[in-house]
Amino acid sequence: MHALGTPRPSVRHRRAGKVQWHASPNHGPRRNGLTPSIVVIHYTAMQTAEAAIERLCDPAFEVSAHYLVGKKGEVVQMVAEDRRAWHAGVGEWRGQDDINSRSIGIELDNTGAEPFPEPQMMALEQLLSDIRSRWPIDPVDIIGHSDMAPGRKHDPGPRFDWSRLARQGLAGPTTPPAALPDFTEMARAAGFTATSDADLLLQATRLRFAPWRGGAQCPEDLQLYHQT
Repeated sequence: MHALGTPRPSVRHRRAGKVQWHASPNHGPRRNGLTPSIVVIHYTAMQTAEAAIERLCDPAFEVSAHYLVGKKGEVVQMVAEDRRAWHAGVGEWRGQDDINSRSIGIELDNTGAEPFPEPQMMALEQLLSDIRSRWPIDPVDIIGHSDMAPGRKHDPGPRFDWSRLARQGLAGPTTPPAALPDFTEMARAAGFTATSDADLLLQATRLRFAPWRGGAQCPEDLQLYHQT
């Protein structure tokens, strides 16, 4: 594990406790003068938060995130918000690429097959609110890894409660979109621009808006918004 460093004053204190700092060397400057306008939520897919932090701070793996939120609500920062962490990979959201240069990455301590505990969700909500107080991030640009990389990524997965975030203004949209001729056009208009493959778009939009739904595409799949 890497030695503890000193966090920036702007992110050191939060109403729900103190952010711990565990510096990762895996970051660089944001490209083309970009600043954070997106938040990407991930799950770690590892057995413990400690193992995930070790991986995210190991230069051999060349991956990182700005924050990790543990099951008990602990928040660990690894990369300063004005730096480009290496968490998103190849993908696109609302026609924008190089998501790493545009985003803040948050890892949730979760294997991908378990619920997200209440303390963890509360800490995430506070962290999102804090981030939005520092950067102009629209709720519709708080997304999952699966939203920007359909088929390649599936996190934060079907057990993540997007509607809960939407009720607090921390996810969107919350109103019905304008009707378009077909599902693919509607999905892309909703931000899912990384692919035009209808099957991948259906998988990604269901993960976001209706993870319980299976089978062939149906009229309800056109409801690409959070019903709060």
